[in-house]
Amino acid sequence: MADTQLDSAAMNLPSLLDYCAELHKHAQKVHTFNRLLNTDAKIAQTPKECIWTLNKARLYRYVPVVPEGERHRIPLFLVFAIMNRPHVLDLRPGHSFVEYMVKKGYDVYLLDWGAPGPEDKNMKFDDYVLEYLPRAIRKFKSVAETDEFSMLGWCLGALISTMYAALRPDDGIRNLILLTAPLDFSEQEIGAFTRWTSNPAFNADRIVETLGNVPGEMIDSGAKLLKPIENYIGSYVALWDRIDNPKAAEGWHAMNTWVRDIIPMAGAAYQQLINELYKENRLMRGTMTLRGERVDLKRLRASVLNVIAEGDHITPPCQSEGVLNLVGSQDKTLFKVRGGHIGIMAGSGAEKNTWPHIETWLAERSK
Repeated sequence: MADTQLDSAAMNLPSLLDYCAELHKHAQKVHTFNRLLNTDAKIAQTPKECIWTLNKARLYRYVPVVPEGERHRIPLFLVFAIMNRPHVLDLRPGHSFVEYMVKKGYDVYLLDWGAPGPEDKNMKFDDYVLEYLPRAIRKFKSVAETDEFSMLGWCLGALISTMYAALRPDDGIRNLILLTAPLDFSEQEIGAFTRWTSNPAFNADRIVETLGNVPGEMIDSGAKLLKPIENYIGSYVALWDRIDNPKAAEGWHAMNTWVRDIIPMAGAAYQQLINELYKENRLMRGTMTLRGERVDLKRLRASVLNVIAEGDHITPPCQSEGVLNLVGSQDKTLFKVRGGHIGIMAGSGAEKNTWPHIETWLAERSK
Protein backbone atom coordinates (compact mmCIF):
# COMPACT_ATOMS: atom_id res chain seq x y z
CA MET A 1 0.00 0.00 0.00
CA ALA A 2 2.79 2.39 0.98
CA ASP A 3 4.66 1.59 -2.22
CA THR A 4 1.55 2.39 -4.28
CA GLN A 5 1.17 5.79 -2.58
CA LEU A 6 4.83 6.60 -3.17
CA ASP A 7 4.53 5.66 -6.84
CA SER A 8 1.43 7.87 -7.18
CA ALA A 9 3.18 10.82 -5.53
CA ALA A 10 6.20 10.36 -7.81
CA MET A 11 3.96 10.38 -10.87
CA ASN A 12 2.35 13.67 -9.74
CA LEU A 13 5.66 15.34 -8.86
CA PRO A 14 6.30 16.89 -12.30
CA SER A 15 2.87 18.55 -12.38
CA LEU A 16 3.36 19.83 -8.83
CA LEU A 17 6.75 21.29 -9.76
CA ASP A 18 5.21 22.93 -12.85
CA TYR A 19 2.49 24.43 -10.66
CA CYS A 20 5.04 25.81 -8.19
CA ALA A 21 7.12 27.25 -11.04
CA GLU A 22 4.04 28.93 -12.52
CA LEU A 23 3.09 30.28 -9.09
CA HIS A 24 6.60 31.69 -8.65
CA LYS A 25 6.44 33.27 -12.10
CA HIS A 26 3.17 35.04 -11.28
CA ALA A 27 4.56 36.19 -7.93
CA GLN A 28 7.50 37.76 -9.76
CA LYS A 29 5.14 39.49 -12.19
CA VAL A 30 3.09 40.90 -9.30
CA HIS A 31 6.28 42.13 -7.62
CA THR A 32 7.44 43.82 -10.84
CA PHE A 33 3.98 45.29 -11.42
CA ASN A 34 3.93 46.84 -7.94
CA ARG A 35 7.44 48.20 -8.37
CA LEU A 36 6.60 49.89 -11.65
CA LEU A 37 3.45 51.41 -10.16
CA ASN A 38 4.87 52.68 -6.92
CA THR A 39 8.45 53.74 -7.62
CA ASP A 40 10.02 56.42 -9.79
CA ALA A 41 12.18 55.62 -12.78
CA LYS A 42 15.31 57.63 -13.50
CA ILE A 43 14.29 60.16 -16.14
CA ALA A 44 15.71 63.42 -17.55
CA GLN A 45 19.29 62.11 -17.40
CA THR A 46 20.90 63.84 -20.40
CA PRO A 47 23.75 65.97 -18.92
CA LYS A 48 22.87 69.65 -18.59
CA GLU A 49 23.76 72.76 -16.64
CA CYS A 50 21.53 75.51 -15.27
CA ILE A 51 22.59 78.86 -16.75
CA TRP A 52 19.77 81.19 -15.62
CA THR A 53 16.95 81.43 -13.08
CA LEU A 54 13.95 83.67 -12.48
CA ASN A 55 11.54 82.91 -9.66
CA LYS A 56 10.74 79.19 -10.15
CA ALA A 57 11.94 79.08 -13.77
CA ARG A 58 15.23 77.49 -14.79
CA LEU A 59 17.06 77.64 -18.11
CA TYR A 60 19.23 74.65 -18.93
CA ARG A 61 21.87 74.10 -21.56
CA TYR A 62 22.53 70.49 -22.51
CA VAL A 63 26.16 69.52 -22.68
CA PRO A 64 27.15 69.24 -26.37
CA VAL A 65 28.62 65.96 -27.59
CA VAL A 66 29.42 67.07 -31.14
CA PRO A 67 32.58 69.19 -31.64
CA GLU A 68 31.86 72.91 -31.96
CA GLY A 69 32.86 73.18 -35.60
CA GLU A 70 30.51 70.36 -36.58
CA ARG A 71 27.38 71.63 -34.80
CA HIS A 72 24.45 73.41 -36.45
CA ARG A 73 24.86 77.18 -36.38
CA ILE A 74 21.33 77.89 -35.09
CA PRO A 75 20.64 76.80 -31.46
CA LEU A 76 17.41 75.06 -30.47
CA PHE A 77 15.27 76.43 -27.61
CA LEU A 78 12.64 74.11 -26.07
CA VAL A 79 9.50 75.44 -24.38
CA PHE A 80 7.12 73.01 -22.69
CA ALA A 81 3.69 73.52 -21.12
CA ILE A 82 3.28 75.47 -17.86
CA MET A 83 1.30 72.75 -16.03
CA ASN A 84 3.65 69.79 -16.56
CA ARG A 85 7.30 69.01 -16.00
CA PRO A 86 9.36 69.16 -19.22
CA HIS A 87 11.06 65.83 -18.46
CA VAL A 88 9.02 64.07 -21.15
CA LEU A 89 11.36 65.71 -23.68
CA ASP A 90 14.21 63.78 -22.06
CA LEU A 91 12.39 60.67 -20.91
CA ARG A 92 15.15 58.05 -20.63
CA PRO A 93 18.54 57.25 -22.14
CA GLY A 94 18.12 55.79 -25.60
CA HIS A 95 14.62 57.22 -25.89
CA SER A 96 15.00 60.96 -25.40
CA PHE A 97 14.23 63.70 -27.93
CA VAL A 98 16.78 65.95 -26.24
CA GLU A 99 19.48 63.29 -26.40
CA TYR A 100 18.60 62.66 -30.06
CA MET A 101 18.94 66.33 -31.03
CA VAL A 102 22.16 66.82 -29.04
CA LYS A 103 23.71 63.88 -30.87
CA LYS A 104 22.56 65.40 -34.17
CA GLY A 105 24.72 68.41 -33.45
CA TYR A 106 22.28 70.97 -32.03
CA ASP A 107 23.08 73.33 -29.19
CA VAL A 108 19.95 72.61 -27.11
CA TYR A 109 18.42 74.77 -24.39
CA LEU A 110 15.36 74.02 -22.26
CA LEU A 111 13.16 76.40 -20.27
CA ASP A 112 11.67 74.70 -17.21
CA TRP A 113 8.88 76.92 -15.85
CA GLY A 114 8.93 75.21 -12.46
CA ALA A 115 5.97 74.70 -10.12
CA PRO A 116 4.09 77.90 -9.17
CA GLY A 117 3.54 78.54 -5.49
CA PRO A 118 0.58 80.36 -3.87
CA GLU A 119 2.47 83.62 -4.36
CA ASP A 120 2.37 83.06 -8.15
CA LYS A 121 -1.42 82.78 -8.50
CA ASN A 122 -1.62 86.09 -10.38
CA MET A 123 0.85 85.09 -13.08
CA LYS A 124 -0.64 85.39 -16.57
CA PHE A 125 0.39 84.52 -20.10
CA ASP A 126 1.46 88.16 -20.25
CA ASP A 127 4.22 87.34 -17.76
CA TYR A 128 5.32 84.12 -19.42
CA VAL A 129 5.41 85.62 -22.93
CA LEU A 130 6.70 89.12 -22.27
CA GLU A 131 8.88 88.74 -19.19
CA TYR A 132 10.16 85.21 -18.62
CA LEU A 133 10.63 84.23 -22.26
CA PRO A 134 12.50 87.36 -23.40
CA ARG A 135 14.91 87.15 -20.46
CA ALA A 136 15.63 83.47 -21.02
CA ILE A 137 16.16 84.10 -24.73
CA ARG A 138 18.59 86.96 -24.08
CA LYS A 139 20.58 84.70 -21.78
CA PHE A 140 20.91 81.71 -24.10
CA LYS A 141 21.65 83.94 -27.10
CA SER A 142 24.57 85.44 -25.18
CA VAL A 143 25.80 81.96 -24.20
CA ALA A 144 25.38 80.62 -27.74
CA GLU A 145 26.90 83.82 -29.20
CA THR A 146 24.22 84.12 -31.84
CA ASP A 147 21.36 86.46 -32.73
CA GLU A 148 19.24 83.74 -34.35
CA PHE A 149 17.55 80.69 -32.86
CA SER A 150 14.92 78.01 -33.40
CA MET A 151 12.09 77.57 -30.93
CA LEU A 152 10.11 74.37 -30.31
CA GLY A 153 6.93 74.67 -28.25
CA TRP A 154 4.79 71.74 -27.10
CA CYS A 155 1.14 72.01 -26.00
CA LEU A 156 0.70 75.27 -24.03
CA GLY A 157 4.39 75.83 -24.67
CA ALA A 158 3.44 76.05 -28.36
CA LEU A 159 0.75 78.61 -27.53
CA ILE A 160 3.26 80.72 -25.60
CA SER A 161 5.86 80.35 -28.38
CA THR A 162 3.33 81.37 -31.04
CA MET A 163 2.31 84.52 -29.18
CA TYR A 164 5.95 85.44 -28.59
CA ALA A 165 6.88 84.88 -32.24
CA ALA A 166 4.01 87.15 -33.31
CA LEU A 167 4.78 89.89 -30.78
CA ARG A 168 8.58 89.82 -31.24
CA PRO A 169 9.18 88.78 -34.86
CA ASP A 170 12.44 90.76 -35.00
CA ASP A 171 14.02 89.15 -31.94
CA GLY A 172 15.94 86.54 -33.93
CA ILE A 173 13.45 83.68 -34.06
CA ARG A 174 14.22 81.97 -37.35
CA ASN A 175 12.34 78.68 -37.05
CA LEU A 176 9.23 77.83 -35.03
CA ILE A 177 8.17 74.23 -34.40
CA LEU A 178 4.70 73.74 -32.94
CA LEU A 179 3.74 70.42 -31.37
CA THR A 180 0.05 69.70 -30.68
CA ALA A 181 -0.58 73.44 -30.34
CA PRO A 182 -3.94 74.51 -28.79
CA LEU A 183 -4.56 77.70 -30.75
CA ASP A 184 -7.98 77.59 -32.45
CA PHE A 185 -11.09 76.93 -30.35
CA SER A 186 -13.72 77.71 -32.97
CA GLU A 187 -14.74 74.05 -33.33
CA GLN A 188 -15.88 71.73 -30.56
CA GLU A 189 -14.90 68.11 -31.01
CA ILE A 190 -16.84 65.44 -29.14
CA GLY A 191 -15.02 64.59 -25.93
CA ALA A 192 -12.52 67.48 -26.10
CA PHE A 193 -12.10 70.06 -23.36
CA THR A 194 -14.12 72.58 -25.38
CA ARG A 195 -17.28 70.57 -24.67
CA TRP A 196 -16.83 71.28 -20.97
CA THR A 197 -15.43 74.81 -21.02
CA SER A 198 -18.13 76.10 -23.38
CA ASN A 199 -20.78 75.17 -20.82
CA PRO A 200 -21.98 78.34 -19.02
CA ALA A 201 -21.84 76.41 -15.75
CA PHE A 202 -18.07 76.01 -16.12
CA ASN A 203 -16.79 79.04 -14.21
CA ALA A 204 -13.01 79.45 -14.29
CA ASP A 205 -13.20 82.61 -12.17
CA ARG A 206 -15.01 80.77 -9.38
CA ILE A 207 -12.46 77.95 -9.52
CA VAL A 208 -9.51 80.33 -9.17
CA GLU A 209 -11.28 82.44 -6.55
CA THR A 210 -11.73 79.27 -4.49
CA LEU A 211 -8.44 77.47 -5.12
CA GLY A 212 -5.90 80.11 -6.17
CA ASN A 213 -3.63 78.04 -8.39
CA VAL A 214 -5.45 75.20 -10.14
CA PRO A 215 -4.26 71.86 -8.70
CA GLY A 216 -2.41 69.59 -11.07
CA GLU A 217 -4.62 66.71 -9.90
CA MET A 218 -7.69 68.56 -11.20
CA ILE A 219 -6.16 69.16 -14.63
CA ASP A 220 -4.80 65.62 -14.78
CA SER A 221 -8.17 64.10 -13.88
CA GLY A 222 -9.88 66.20 -16.53
CA ALA A 223 -7.49 64.94 -19.18
CA LYS A 224 -7.87 61.32 -18.09
CA LEU A 225 -11.66 61.53 -18.05
CA LEU A 226 -11.63 62.29 -21.78
CA LYS A 227 -10.68 58.61 -22.18
CA PRO A 228 -11.51 57.06 -18.79
CA ILE A 229 -11.40 53.38 -19.74
CA GLU A 230 -8.06 53.69 -21.49
CA ASN A 231 -6.47 55.82 -18.75
CA TYR A 232 -7.84 54.19 -15.63
CA ILE A 233 -7.95 50.57 -16.78
CA GLY A 234 -6.42 50.01 -20.21
CA SER A 235 -3.01 51.41 -19.32
CA TYR A 236 -2.57 48.95 -16.46
CA VAL A 237 -3.91 46.02 -18.45
CA ALA A 238 -1.40 46.84 -21.18
CA LEU A 239 1.40 46.93 -18.60
CA TRP A 240 0.43 43.50 -17.24
CA ASP A 241 0.30 42.04 -20.74
CA ARG A 242 3.83 43.34 -21.50
CA ILE A 243 5.38 42.85 -18.09
CA ASP A 244 7.62 40.03 -19.37
CA ASN A 245 9.12 42.44 -21.91
CA PRO A 246 11.74 44.42 -19.93
CA LYS A 247 12.10 47.14 -22.56
CA ALA A 248 8.35 47.77 -22.78
CA ALA A 249 7.90 47.58 -19.02
CA GLU A 250 10.69 50.05 -18.28
CA GLY A 251 9.38 52.37 -20.97
CA TRP A 252 5.98 52.32 -19.24
CA HIS A 253 7.73 52.96 -15.90
CA ALA A 254 9.49 56.05 -17.23
CA MET A 255 6.30 57.46 -18.73
CA ASN A 256 4.31 56.75 -15.57
CA THR A 257 6.96 58.52 -13.51
CA TRP A 258 6.52 61.64 -15.61
CA VAL A 259 2.70 61.40 -15.60
CA ARG A 260 2.56 61.15 -11.80
CA ASP A 261 4.77 64.21 -11.29
CA ILE A 262 2.00 66.77 -11.65
CA ILE A 263 2.18 70.46 -10.77
CA PRO A 264 -0.42 73.24 -10.42
CA MET A 265 -1.19 75.89 -13.01
CA ALA A 266 -1.06 79.57 -12.10
CA GLY A 267 -4.62 80.73 -11.44
CA ALA A 268 -4.61 83.87 -13.60
CA ALA A 269 -3.14 81.97 -16.57
CA TYR A 270 -5.86 79.34 -16.16
CA GLN A 271 -8.52 82.06 -16.25
CA GLN A 272 -7.05 83.45 -19.46
CA LEU A 273 -6.88 80.00 -21.03
CA ILE A 274 -10.54 79.27 -20.34
CA ASN A 275 -12.12 82.71 -20.70
CA GLU A 276 -10.07 84.34 -23.45
CA LEU A 277 -9.03 81.33 -25.50
CA TYR A 278 -11.40 78.39 -25.03
CA LYS A 279 -14.54 80.55 -24.72
CA GLU A 280 -13.70 83.62 -26.84
CA ASN A 281 -11.02 82.28 -29.22
CA ARG A 282 -9.23 85.61 -29.05
CA LEU A 283 -5.94 84.52 -30.60
CA MET A 284 -7.49 83.37 -33.88
CA ARG A 285 -9.91 86.31 -33.95
CA GLY A 286 -7.05 88.77 -33.54
CA THR A 287 -8.35 90.25 -30.28
CA MET A 288 -5.83 88.69 -27.87
CA THR A 289 -3.78 91.31 -26.04
CA LEU A 290 -0.85 90.89 -23.64
CA ARG A 291 0.10 93.94 -21.57
CA GLY A 292 -1.78 96.11 -24.04
CA GLU A 293 -0.12 94.64 -27.16
CA ARG A 294 -2.38 92.90 -29.67
CA VAL A 295 -1.15 89.50 -30.78
CA ASP A 296 -1.32 89.73 -34.59
CA LEU A 297 -0.45 86.36 -36.13
CA LYS A 298 0.26 88.02 -39.47
CA ARG A 299 3.39 89.51 -37.90
CA LEU A 300 4.82 86.02 -37.32
CA ARG A 301 7.45 85.57 -40.02
CA ALA A 302 9.56 82.63 -38.82
CA SER A 303 9.55 79.39 -40.78
CA VAL A 304 6.88 77.20 -39.20
CA LEU A 305 6.60 73.42 -38.84
CA ASN A 306 3.18 72.57 -37.40
CA VAL A 307 3.18 69.00 -36.04
CA ILE A 308 -0.27 67.52 -35.38
CA ALA A 309 -1.19 64.23 -33.72
CA GLU A 310 -4.03 62.66 -35.66
CA GLY A 311 -5.31 60.78 -32.60
CA ASP A 312 -4.98 63.69 -30.17
CA HIS A 313 -8.00 63.96 -27.86
CA ILE A 314 -6.48 66.72 -25.71
CA THR A 315 -5.56 69.07 -28.57
CA PRO A 316 -7.65 67.83 -31.52
CA PRO A 317 -6.19 68.55 -34.98
CA CYS A 318 -8.81 71.24 -35.59
CA GLN A 319 -7.24 73.34 -32.82
CA SER A 320 -3.88 73.44 -34.61
CA GLU A 321 -4.45 73.33 -38.37
CA GLY A 322 -5.94 76.80 -38.91
CA VAL A 323 -2.98 78.80 -37.62
CA LEU A 324 -1.03 78.29 -40.87
CA ASN A 325 -3.73 80.27 -42.70
CA LEU A 326 -3.15 83.29 -40.47
CA VAL A 327 0.61 83.55 -39.86
CA GLY A 328 2.64 85.79 -42.12
CA SER A 329 5.34 83.18 -42.68
CA GLN A 330 6.28 82.37 -46.26
CA ASP A 331 7.77 79.02 -45.27
CA LYS A 332 5.20 76.92 -43.43
CA THR A 333 4.71 73.15 -43.29
CA LEU A 334 2.00 70.92 -41.85
CA PHE A 335 3.07 67.49 -40.63
CA LYS A 336 0.50 64.99 -39.38
CA VAL A 337 1.61 62.01 -37.32
CA ARG A 338 -0.33 58.96 -36.24
CA GLY A 339 -0.61 58.91 -32.48
CA GLY A 340 -1.77 60.87 -29.46
CA HIS A 341 -0.89 64.08 -27.65
CA ILE A 342 2.16 62.64 -25.88
CA GLY A 343 2.80 59.50 -27.90
CA ILE A 344 3.93 61.27 -31.06
CA MET A 345 6.99 62.60 -29.20
CA ALA A 346 7.51 60.11 -26.39
CA GLY A 347 5.85 56.91 -27.62
CA SER A 348 7.62 53.85 -28.98
CA GLY A 349 7.40 55.05 -32.59
CA ALA A 350 8.54 58.65 -32.00
CA GLU A 351 12.22 58.05 -32.75
CA LYS A 352 11.34 56.50 -36.11
CA ASN A 353 8.49 58.76 -37.21
CA THR A 354 8.39 62.17 -35.53
CA TRP A 355 11.96 62.97 -34.46
CA PRO A 356 13.66 62.35 -37.83
CA HIS A 357 11.08 64.48 -39.63
CA ILE A 358 11.56 67.38 -37.21
CA GLU A 359 15.34 67.08 -37.39
CA THR A 360 15.42 66.93 -41.19
CA TRP A 361 13.15 69.98 -41.49
CA LEU A 362 15.21 71.90 -38.94
CA ALA A 363 18.61 70.91 -40.34
CA GLU A 364 17.77 72.51 -43.69
CA ARG A 365 16.97 75.75 -41.87
CA SER A 366 19.81 75.79 -39.32
CA LYS A 367 22.74 76.47 -41.65
